[in-house]
Amino acid sequence: MTRSAQPLVRVNFEICLGIIRQAAVEILMLLNIHAAEGKDPRWFLEQLEVARLNLGNWAAVARRLNLNDAEMSQFTIQLRHLQQQVPGYESGQDVSTNQMIAALRFVSTLEQLKEKQPLLHYSTALDSHADAPQQEAKKQIRALELMMRGLINRAWPDQSQLLHHLKTLFGADKVRRWVKMSEKGDVLSGMLFSELALLLVDKKEYARHYAGIFQSAASLGFLIEPRKTLQAFLDDVRQYRNALLSEQPLTLTQTTLLDSYFDEIASPVQRAYSEGRTSVNPAALLAVDDSALTEFLDYARQKNDMVGGDIFDVRSGIDRPEKINARSQEERRQLIYGALWGAVGIVVITIAIGALMIAGEATAPPAPAKATNILSAEASSQHTTTTNARDVLASMGIRWDENSLRSAIERDDSKVARLFLQGGMEWKVSWTEQVLANDNNQTLTMLLNYRPQMNELKPCRRMITTIGHAMAQGEPLNALRKQYLRAFCATPAVVKRQKHEMELAQQRELAGGDIEKKWAGIQKAIYRVIE
Repeated sequence: MTRSAQPLVRVNFEICLGIIRQAAVEILMLLNIHAAEGKDPRWFLEQLEVARLNLGNWAAVARRLNLNDAEMSQFTIQLRHLQQQVPGYESGQDVSTNQMIAALRFVSTLEQLKEKQPLLHYSTALDSHADAPQQEAKKQIRALELMMRGLINRAWPDQSQLLHHLKTLFGADKVRRWVKMSEKGDVLSGMLFSELALLLVDKKEYARHYAGIFQSAASLGFLIEPRKTLQAFLDDVRQYRNALLSEQPLTLTQTTLLDSYFDEIASPVQRAYSEGRTSVNPAALLAVDDSALTEFLDYARQKNDMVGGDIFDVRSGIDRPEKINARSQEERRQLIYGALWGAVGIVVITIAIGALMIAGEATAPPAPAKATNILSAEASSQHTTTTNARDVLASMGIRWDENSLRSAIERDDSKVARLFLQGGMEWKVSWTEQVLANDNNQTLTMLLNYRPQMNELKPCRRMITTIGHAMAQGEPLNALRKQYLRAFCATPAVVKRQKHEMELAQQRELAGGDIEKKWAGIQKAIYRVIE
């Protein structure tokens, strides 16, 4: 962000903080917490935690705010992002791009909350005298979509090879649907915005084809890694695109955010174009006349109507057909093994009970027959506990699905998370990556007691990468992160790989500077935990 732009950015940033303080007072009042004035984001988070303790759980807080479980989770996540980006702010300080984006994203969340809860009356207007530039927003969204198509076509210039690749990734049925809806000779034009974005941010696709453009850029540093930031920004753009196609105007906050997102995503591509590394020119895509823009939007609207809208989030990875089939075969194999071992267990238990009964008859005097099958009672009790856990969740208005458990983990709602685990739901280590920084997280500590229900096949590479990037940004290797590393990564294969990574980092340290030295220290610290 240039120095000349700082005064205007500071003004907008301080307006955002003022909106957040005012909203905090009204929101907390609904939660039976009275505050004379709002303070910084950390204070707001602490007060929400107090409200959770007073009301019993996050579900009760969500009901007061007319939010569902997923929306409550998003609210706390956005506030936590803001608190991390803005631990403290004094009027007149310079404001970074990431700080501005965090503030705008939370103000946008407050706009959505205000629509859900009519008892809230705070203002979210950045400028009461300015109109949101709808036409410019439409041009930016068009440019971003065409930019994604251009980058994918650059990676796969041959259309037949692209079609084969898409069939491998998504399956033949989806590709046939895209071809049917596409313009002649351009299968990508038949894909939804979220599907194009998924093809860009999928971990393997990104590493092979797009990391060279985005990874080394100074932008896209809002989250832990550029790929994750790109995913989050594109998902917000998807929602803005849906609103515009439905003839719903964007707010000034949303158009300001879209400006920031466009700059963050397009800048690395523009730089690559200037250096001759790609033929995709974002500036040229943005310069479109009204007739071409109208034609693009009409076609996009028609495509949305045919499939019922672009309603799915931009996920972090593609569920490949062969992966799904392999997984189902593995599940069937585990089911067969489980059934066989269950049968063996029943035979052993029957023999043991028979032996005990014979021994009892031989040594004890006759007594009135009142047989109690302890094992059956215990099994019945366990079934009752599982059923009760699901019933309790249902009575709290919480759906029995993975998203609800993940939301409970992210907002440290140990009561709800425990009910899911008692009900038999499985979990993944990757769901904990956003909250492992909190050393006092009760839910993460509890999850370690349910290790057998963790069903992520290879969690370590991602977890070590995430923790390494967090440490590079100044976060500590706290006790909770160490516990998770020891619990899931202290295996010979992972230790060997991490030792190799440490040695490579130490070699780079000899030829590098402070950054290489810091990274070598991080790799060594992680290795010492799991060795």
